[in-house]
Amino acid sequence: AARYNILNGIKAPMAGHWINNPHADCIDYQIEADFAGLMSPGMPNAASAISDKVGHIMNYGDGWYGGVYVGALYALAFASDNINYVVEEGLKTIPKQSEFYQCIADVIAWHKKYPDDWKQTWLEVQKKWADDIGCPEGVFEPFNIDAKVNAAYIVIGLLYGKKDFTQTLEISTRCGQDADCNPSSAGGILGTMMGYEKIPAYWKMGLKEAEGINFKYTTMSLNDVYATGLKHALQNIKRNGGSIDGNNITIKVQSPVAVKFEKSFEGQYPVKKIPVQWSANKDEISFDFDGTGFVLRGDASKWENTSTFVFNTELYLDGKLIESPKLPVKYLTRRHELCWKYNLPKGKHNVKLKILNPSKEEEVKSWEAIIYSDKLINGLKANESSTAQKDILK
Repeated sequence: AARYNILNGIKAPMAGHWINNPHADCIDYQIEADFAGLMSPGMPNAASAISDKVGHIMNYGDGWYGGVYVGALYALAFASDNINYVVEEGLKTIPKQSEFYQCIADVIAWHKKYPDDWKQTWLEVQKKWADDIGCPEGVFEPFNIDAKVNAAYIVIGLLYGKKDFTQTLEISTRCGQDADCNPSSAGGILGTMMGYEKIPAYWKMGLKEAEGINFKYTTMSLNDVYATGLKHALQNIKRNGGSIDGNNITIKVQSPVAVKFEKSFEGQYPVKKIPVQWSANKDEISFDFDGTGFVLRGDASKWENTSTFVFNTELYLDGKLIESPKLPVKYLTRRHELCWKYNLPKGKHNVKLKILNPSKEEEVKSWEAIIYSDKLINGLKANESSTAQKDILK
C-alpha cells in the first residue's frame, strides 16, 4: 500500500498514514525493524530515531510502534542478558496510552499469572486483542497481521522460551498468524543477547554456504549486509556520544524514552461487510451504505503480471468526484485495495467507482465493501451475518 502511495506522489510520512493506507497498523515495519536495533547497540532511543524515519514510510500508530519496539528489544539485547528486563525495558519506548503498549503489558502480566502455560497467555491475547479494525483482509476474519498481536507472539516466545533458542522459536511459531516473521524476530533478539557462537549449530546449518549469494533482485549478499551493518553501527555509536579506538568500542548506553503518541483509525470501527457487483458492462460499481467510511476490496492485478496497462477510474461519493484512482495491473505496482474513505459524516452515502478505459485482456475484480461507523460492534455476529449474505448470493 505504501509503495503504491509513493509511486503515485504520496510521500512519507503520509504514505503510511491511516487516512491514505488501510494497512497502517499492519506488521510491515515490525518485520523489517531488526536493522534499527542492530545498528544501535545499547541505544534504544537511537533505534527509535531511525524507526521514525523509516517506519513512517509504511505504517502509523500501532503499526509503527511494532517496529519501534522490536528495534528497542534488539538494542537492549546487546546490553543485558535478562529476557524479562529487556522485554519490559523496551516497552518504555512506547506511549502508555497506546493499544500496542497495553497489549504487550497484558502479555507481561499474563506471563506472571500463568508462568508455565504459554497457551493460556496466547488465548488471553486472542480474547482481548485479536479483532482487527484496519487491515481489510483481517476484518471479521481469523487472518491477522496487526502489529500489536504479532508483537505479542514475539514476546510470548521470548518469555516462555526461557532463553532456550529452539523453544523460543517453537512457541513464537505455534502462536500462529505471521508465523515466519515472529519467530525470526524472537530468534534474532535472543541471538543478539546470546551471541552468534552460542546459537545452536542446528539453526546455523547451511548459513556459511549461503553468505556469499546475492539476495534475489539485489546485488547484496549476507556478507555485504554484515559489513554494511557493522559500518552503520559504528557510525551510529559515534553519532550518539560513543567512541571507537581500534578494537575498543565505547557505547553511551541509553535509557528508553517513549516516542510520540499517535493512533490509527481514531473513532473508526468496521460494522459490516456488504457484497458488491459490477454493472452489466462491468465498468461500474455502485453501492449505498450507512456509516462513516468504507473500503472497497478488490484487485486489478494477477500474480506476477508484468503488463504496463493501467485502469483509469473515477470515484464518486454522494454524486461528487473525490478521487481518480489509477489501478495498475502490474503485480509489483498494484493498488492493494480499489478505494477507501474514512472520517465521513455519519449517515447515508452512495459510492460509485467508474472504469474509464475497460480492457478485454485485463480485469478489475471486486467482491465486497467493508463499512465503518463510529461505534464498536460484536465482530463474531457481524461475521455470521456476512457469511449468511454470501450464502444467499450463492
